[in-house]
Amino acid sequence: MISRRSFIKAIAATTVFYPFRNVFASQKTERTLNLHNIHTDEHLNINYFFSGTYDNEALEKINHFLRCHYTGQINAIDIRVLDLLCDIKDTVGKNKQLQIISGYRSPEYNEHLRNHGRKIAKDSLHIHGLAIDFSIDGVSKNTLSRIAKSFIAGGVGKYRKFVHIDVGPVRYW
Repeated sequence: MISRRSFIKAIAATTVFYPFRNVFASQKTERTLNLHNIHTDEHLNINYFFSGTYDNEALEKINHFLRCHYTGQINAIDIRVLDLLCDIKDTVGKNKQLQIISGYRSPEYNEHLRNHGRKIAKDSLHIHGLAIDFSIDGVSKNTLSRIAKSFIAGGVGKYRKFVHIDVGPVRYW
């Protein structure tokens, strides 16, 4: 049987450390992404962080994979976005595949979408490599949105077919 003193210590520890759970969770020794680009039908399963170091060659492959499918233009995706994406994926299951709707978006493609009635910001964070739109088969958009918000790392938007995450100001829609 647990003593009253042990119970109170456990509650106190939980109260102190719970707000920092995402900080501790982000101290991973390995980060892997299993990606499927719905526009190009490409797949990439890649370990981009291990032994405390980001693998530059792997990051280049990810940047190529997340290129603008409309123009073929490649831009660096901010590592914070990749880490957030990885943390969200790991929360629902380490082996889950991410369906990528939009990574980097060229200014031309962004304007094309705006001209065709999409409600997209003129200076979208996608243009700067600071945002990704994704889904995970078998995981509801409500669940993905809730998990993304729990990291308090930037913007989270929930759409009918995907979730948007970015590392800009914290905001939700």
